[in-house]
Amino acid sequence: MEAIRAKGVTDPRLLAAVAATPRERFVPPPHAARAGLDEPIPIGHGQPTTQPSLVAEMVDALRLSGGETVLEIGTGYGYQTALLARLAGTVYTVERHADLADHARANLSALGVANAEVVVGDGTAGLPDLAPFDAIIVSAAATRVPDPLAEQLAEGGRLVMPITTALADMVTVYGKRGGRLLRRRSLVAANFVPLIGTYA
Repeated sequence: MEAIRAKGVTDPRLLAAVAATPRERFVPPPHAARAGLDEPIPIGHGQPTTQPSLVAEMVDALRLSGGETVLEIGTGYGYQTALLARLAGTVYTVERHADLADHARANLSALGVANAEVVVGDGTAGLPDLAPFDAIIVSAAATRVPDPLAEQLAEGGRLVMPITTALADMVTVYGKRGGRLLRRRSLVAANFVPLIGTYA
């Protein structure tokens, strides 16, 4: 929690969600002892679960107030999904790997999370049948926002995604006005796995 506060996260609802979500329940059991550290933890398929302070920064940038429908791309073991579910009305989350999706479903169910649905599929395509989304968060990096995700963001919504640059992946905050996706600000530089899919 100290690492999260050090990043400037002050939203009491988000801080309470972090406090109420045991990260050790969202990592592979052999790594549970490391779950209290602010560091990535491998979850298989060459992927990590992001460190809590970075997760909190990205979620904080969505400015969720409680009733939103959120699309998450990259479920992993479901830790970020659990936080989003405490802060929004409904969460749809897309994971490429079926086994990771199964872990996430089990982890979320064990924690009593009932307002999040895990879907196996190509995250770059989003979920057009369920759009529009008030907020979209992407946990993998690409050189630009995939067109389907930009299209599925609701007017006035927020999208947070790491954008690949020559030096690092820059977590970037976007908004939608007049039907156009507009860059709002750069949040933090970090390293993410590449976004894979038809529209990456």
